[in-house]
Amino acid sequence: MVFELLDQKLQKIIKKRFSEPTLPQILAIPKILEGKNVLIIAPVASGKTEAALLPLLSKLLVEKNPPISILYISPLKSLNRDLLERLMWWSNEAGIEATIRHGDTTQYERKLQLEFPPDLLILTLETLQPILTAKKFKEHLKNVKYVIVDEIHEIVNSKRGVQLTLALERLRELCGNFQLIMLSATVGDPENIAKFFSGNRPVEIIQASFAKQMDIKVINPKPEIKDRKIAEKIFSSPETAARLRTIIELIKNSHSTITFTNTREFAEILASRIKTLDKDLPIGVHHSSLSKEIREKTERELKEEKIKSIIATSSLQLGIDIGSVDLVIQYMSPRQITHLIQRVGRSGHALGKVSRGVIITTDEDDIFESAVIARRAMAGELEKIKFHENSLDVLAHQIVGLSLDYWNLNLERAYEIVKRAYPYRNLNYKTFLGVCEQLQDAGLIFFDTTIRKRRRGFEYYFSQLSTIPSLKQYKVINVVDNSFVGTLDEEFVALHGEIGTTFIVKAEAWRILDIKENKIFVEPVVDIEAAVPAWEGELIPVPYEVAQEVGKLRFFISNLLKKSNESDVIKEIQKNYPLDENSAKKMVNLIKRQIKFGVVPDHEKILVEDYDNLIILHACFGTLVNETLGRFISSLLTARLGHSVGLKTDPYRIIIQLQEKNMEIVKDILLNTDPEYLKNYIELSLAKNELFEWRFIHVAKRFGIIAPDAEYGKIQIRRIIEDYAGSPVYKETLNELETEKLDIEKTREILKRIQNGEIKIIFKNGLSPLGKIGVKHKYAEIIGPERAEKEIFQLFKKRLLNTDVRLVCINCGQWDKIFKVKSLPKDVKCKKCDARLLGIVRPKNYEIIRLIKKKIRGQPLSNEEKKKYEKVSRTADLYLTYKYKAVLCLAAHGVGPESAIRILSKYHRNDEELLKDIFEAEKQYIKTRRYWQI
Repeated sequence: MVFELLDQKLQKIIKKRFSEPTLPQILAIPKILEGKNVLIIAPVASGKTEAALLPLLSKLLVEKNPPISILYISPLKSLNRDLLERLMWWSNEAGIEATIRHGDTTQYERKLQLEFPPDLLILTLETLQPILTAKKFKEHLKNVKYVIVDEIHEIVNSKRGVQLTLALERLRELCGNFQLIMLSATVGDPENIAKFFSGNRPVEIIQASFAKQMDIKVINPKPEIKDRKIAEKIFSSPETAARLRTIIELIKNSHSTITFTNTREFAEILASRIKTLDKDLPIGVHHSSLSKEIREKTERELKEEKIKSIIATSSLQLGIDIGSVDLVIQYMSPRQITHLIQRVGRSGHALGKVSRGVIITTDEDDIFESAVIARRAMAGELEKIKFHENSLDVLAHQIVGLSLDYWNLNLERAYEIVKRAYPYRNLNYKTFLGVCEQLQDAGLIFFDTTIRKRRRGFEYYFSQLSTIPSLKQYKVINVVDNSFVGTLDEEFVALHGEIGTTFIVKAEAWRILDIKENKIFVEPVVDIEAAVPAWEGELIPVPYEVAQEVGKLRFFISNLLKKSNESDVIKEIQKNYPLDENSAKKMVNLIKRQIKFGVVPDHEKILVEDYDNLIILHACFGTLVNETLGRFISSLLTARLGHSVGLKTDPYRIIIQLQEKNMEIVKDILLNTDPEYLKNYIELSLAKNELFEWRFIHVAKRFGIIAPDAEYGKIQIRRIIEDYAGSPVYKETLNELETEKLDIEKTREILKRIQNGEIKIIFKNGLSPLGKIGVKHKYAEIIGPERAEKEIFQLFKKRLLNTDVRLVCINCGQWDKIFKVKSLPKDVKCKKCDARLLGIVRPKNYEIIRLIKKKIRGQPLSNEEKKKYEKVSRTADLYLTYKYKAVLCLAAHGVGPESAIRILSKYHRNDEELLKDIFEAEKQYIKTRRYWQI
């Protein structure tokens, strides 16, 4: 047995926990004992942590190396409690000193680590950065022999991963080469992932993920009679009700489940709907916006079987031990194969047990996509990972780090260290020098033939330890009743936060009326078609390969329908894809309707159709290619037509909104524009939009040219962008966007294939069935019932009638009283002098009473005081004439004497008509108040 290769003391300890080794342990332990770099790919709870740790502890027991010998690096900003307990248990049992270092580690604990260094140091990516520059701590790092990097699949496609590759090279400069052990969930392209972190050094790849069989089913619940009653209860469609009922039934019929959604918003909405339908069903919610304490409590409750299911996002994909889960439910398509495998892998934890998963689908797009992803997951056909290459902002930070590591570091030596990191293998010396010049101009380093530190560089380095931008949160306030709606993060506000924009949050649609400080004032709206989902930025891209197979599946079904009856086609689909009969029926019905329209767009056929002022390109190329192609077409249309055009893309469509539709120009752009100019057009287009501005700010912060606490909207970002055009900051902003949001190479290839006839384009008038799916709101399914204007008005009325106002006597200045509007008598007089000359002010306006008394005494008033007195006098005149109606007007937000006069001078048959005019005046004020000098 493989455990017999380990130190005898450790063998005895292992018997307390394990009766036999797991597959990752069988495969990895011998290789690690041989001193090889290793990448272990295995599912959650397969023992891969022990597969990495046990052989290294065994080596330590034999070799007696000086501390610090092992670094255990976790990508999680907040270290996992369960993982820490396991690491500490093994270390303590083996008599090996282990400590933890993260953001919450106290100064006293850090001092102890410095004076009494541990054999094993457990830390996060962000805490590795400062200890590399610490003079005394570096002496301990010189002893490092082994490095374990956990959960590398979480960081390999991000700038955090790039930052780690450079940090590991800096560590090698201190301690020489070390043995690297990497741990990962199931991923595609393991060879490149191994190179990414090892710097192209030899790595043994241990694939232990095949040990877990998967049973995944795609279902589209068919509405039953009882679903109509459920639909009435939650004000939704019977189809939505059927999905919710199915989820509840699956949870109840399983021992323990996790229900995954793709966004935090969906998780909250789904949990809320489930609780509405079955308040006694014990469920919890788990996502990154919840506090660590709440997340850990939910994990613990599932493990202890206090709840039946967790409604979660990818926050629960990570290596968190939540006990025995026998089913994973995925609500809507998981969008990527690796995400589905990692999620479904959470069920059937015992090795050899089958992992069971169910995907609950919504519309036909969702069914097709889910079917393809499920088939690929069960076949092990995973998408490749797209890396960040030559990230200049991360490079800038690490160059400053090197200046702190060494006094007078030779410039070429610094370049060699950087080039060893895989993401920078192709970095040219000229670009490297450009970054150094940028840093020198910002006052962060000195450089000529060497790099030298500067005082400001020290402050900058420690302010930018994380590549994750810290985002401000905005409170969303409903102006109708002053209620708190939810929160939006700074990125959404930066990209979509214009007055008049409609968006969806908390399952309802809202229109932005004003943004002030950290608050967004909104009104509820009925129409959701143009609304932007608040979770838009959270959705991961659907890969090109998945979208292409969706196209192939459309082609397959349309061909079968030519020679087979419908029931045979359904059976044939079910032979090839793991879905229920209702899903297959819906796929067939959609393709039948599309055939009647005349064209079925597929993997090698683009349909371009027009509808109203929209041009819809059906293109099965995935999220990134369609976004690139869409931006390319829209930028050229803008240039030719002289006005901006609307653009919306999804993995299967590009939808362009024009003032006047013109399919001929679109045809000309696709067929006659040289694909070699694609990148130029895209970069010109990108540099002009809000997304570029937003990303530029964060890249500039990582470069140290904008203060870390600078807020979007409070800096002249356009001027800064113009000043830095062509600089490393500008280039890196483009690089980041092109890596994360676009696929220029694949799009160029698609354009060439269109122009040489490999991909056919068919132009047709009218809106096809597939077009209707794209035009309708994608997320109407989870949005609450449309609120009638009447309901919104009733909320306003309730709030207004419950508002407090203060009446104050202008005649004598000796009496005032606070009234609730709804309780105000029809005729109020001063209790001191019987006068009806009563000013109407806010309850906390104590200053006005002092002013009135000052005026009555004949004391001179300042100009500012005169204005305030005149205003309250006008309200008193209004009360004298209109009584209660004047109070109604002046109790509303932003309705002053002038607005009140305009409202009250109109004829109103009853108070309801008056209230409606006040409602409109308040909304108008909120919309325009940013232009007022208040």
